[in-house]
Amino acid sequence: MAFISFLGRVLFVSVFVLSAWQEYNEFGNDGGSSAKALVPKFSVFSKHVTTHTGFQVPEFEIKLMVAGAIVLKGIGSFLFIFGSNIGAFLLILHQLIATPILYDFYNYDVEKKEFVQLFIKFTQNLALLGGLMFFIGMKSALVPRRTGIKKKATKTKTV
Repeated sequence: MAFISFLGRVLFVSVFVLSAWQEYNEFGNDGGSSAKALVPKFSVFSKHVTTHTGFQVPEFEIKLMVAGAIVLKGIGSFLFIFGSNIGAFLLILHQLIATPILYDFYNYDVEKKEFVQLFIKFTQNLALLGGLMFFIGMKSALVPRRTGIKKKATKTKTV
């Protein structure tokens, strides 16, 4: 059973590892194709956040955001393979940041084909997020908790 659990974690994490490897190979001096695709999506997302919340998203290099995503996916995947909650939390952090920016279906009309494509990818990433949360929940449920109440040993009575 332990091998099957390990194999499941490896297969689950393969999505993150393969995308991190592809982004690393394409990174270059300018952040690669990921940074080029992320620039317009991030500007639309930051405008969306500013208009709905009034909070101004700070300016920063998109190249650093891509590098951070590579690091989060790489380290998180490595730790998750070996059953670490920290790895799962790093992957959850990546999903929470990347999913609403990359798959901005909310900026498209329902009848457009981009809406359907982005919505499907968005829901797939929500499923990955749910799987990571399920892992953390199951792992914490399996660890016995100390209640602080110690069971008193029964004393034998002598006659």
